[in-house]
Amino acid sequence: MTSYSPDLNVVRRAVELAQAADETVDVLVIGGGITGVGVALDAASRGLTVTLIDADDLAFGTSRFSSKLVHGGLRYLATGDVATAKESAFERHLLMTVIAPHLIRPLGQLLPFTEGVTARQRAAGVFGMAMGDLLRMRAQTPRTTLPSPRLVSARTAQHLMPALSRRGLRGGMLSYDGQLLDDARLVVTVARTAARLGARILTRVRARELSADGAAAEDVLTGERLDIRARSVINATGVWAGTLDGSITMRPSRGTHIVLDAAALGHPSAALTIPHEGSISRYAFALPQRSGRVIVGLTDEDAPGPVPHVAAPTEGEIAFLLATLNRVLAEPIRRDQVRGAFAGLRPLVDTGADSTADISRRHLVGIAEAGFVNVLGGKLTTYRRMAEDAVDLASRLRGLRVAPSRTASLRLTDTAGVMSDVAVDGRLSRAQVDFAVRAEGALTADDVLDRRTRVGLVEADRERMRPTVERTISEILSNLG
Repeated sequence: MTSYSPDLNVVRRAVELAQAADETVDVLVIGGGITGVGVALDAASRGLTVTLIDADDLAFGTSRFSSKLVHGGLRYLATGDVATAKESAFERHLLMTVIAPHLIRPLGQLLPFTEGVTARQRAAGVFGMAMGDLLRMRAQTPRTTLPSPRLVSARTAQHLMPALSRRGLRGGMLSYDGQLLDDARLVVTVARTAARLGARILTRVRARELSADGAAAEDVLTGERLDIRARSVINATGVWAGTLDGSITMRPSRGTHIVLDAAALGHPSAALTIPHEGSISRYAFALPQRSGRVIVGLTDEDAPGPVPHVAAPTEGEIAFLLATLNRVLAEPIRRDQVRGAFAGLRPLVDTGADSTADISRRHLVGIAEAGFVNVLGGKLTTYRRMAEDAVDLASRLRGLRVAPSRTASLRLTDTAGVMSDVAVDGRLSRAQVDFAVRAEGALTADDVLDRRTRVGLVEADRERMRPTVERTISEILSNLG
């Protein structure tokens, strides 16, 4: 199979945009989140010609607002959704052992046995973690990758999470899951891997109307209209899918996280798993990050009405997360200690359930009346399987002769060393900005601050770095031009 450069930049965009307007490709993908880039990679790895377009940037929507976990589906077990739990565990296995071991690390998750966690919640947590370990074994994930869960002493629990309250602390249950170095980086890495196999990855190109054989589109940067022709079309726009297919009714739910300094929790070395008050199936998590932060999430709130460009956390959700966290801490975290907050919208399909928490996280693929394929719902962990199913359906629908999917054994392009540790204390080097623009398709300061790195999660850090990043990008783009 022919190999190309994985690098994405403004020069390549200009060339491939012109080609997209002149040629007919096998697959046109709409959407540059994890599902869309996964579809592009699956199709390109089978030898199909591919163009992907997105109205904004890679990972602009939901994909960058996750908990950054590659998880085995513990919550799905708690709600009885065994099929989704099995699929999640298997896809986690592939990601951690074959596809992206360089982007994921094992993360200990501590369920503390404190006064803030009832006996019923402890029992349910222990049982769920044991069942989760059975799924790990069924997926054949080795213990060297994900250790088995175990009971730990109060002393060990305190060492793992120093901010835990000592009152009534009787140890806890420690289990393990996968943690992404960054969810947006996964999206960009999948996109670059697809580009290495010949896919055209075109950001700032908006699809205005879809049909079975292409899309009427617009170059957002210039306003130029173009028709992109394709033998098959896949709508992977997540919460925006209904804007391109009026027969779809999405029911987004908002998942909010807050950002704390790790020092506020004593620099924990494991995540904290806290059951929602009165629940044995819903949890909040305090997840340490490599950047000296801890993110705490997440909520599951109905988000009716028009889909916003970027979802915003509410003060009520921030207060809920703080209250849940503070139930198990020695000293409560105050509102003024929250360094940042972010929210993403889960792309759930309306099933008539009373609550978005009751809607299955299984993905759906289907055929629109206009003849294109929709891929809906799902989770970040299962993006590869979603993409495989979408390409399979599009190929059958449009008579494309392709080999079976290869992505279960295809390792993603390695992240360059310059980007392996980014945004520590909110500071970036020129080399990091340069790589983001020359190799990762960043066009603006927001692209760099919010998606190639995560400086933008803390507004004060964003504003401090913005002038420098803007000047650097202007110089780089001038040289590229």
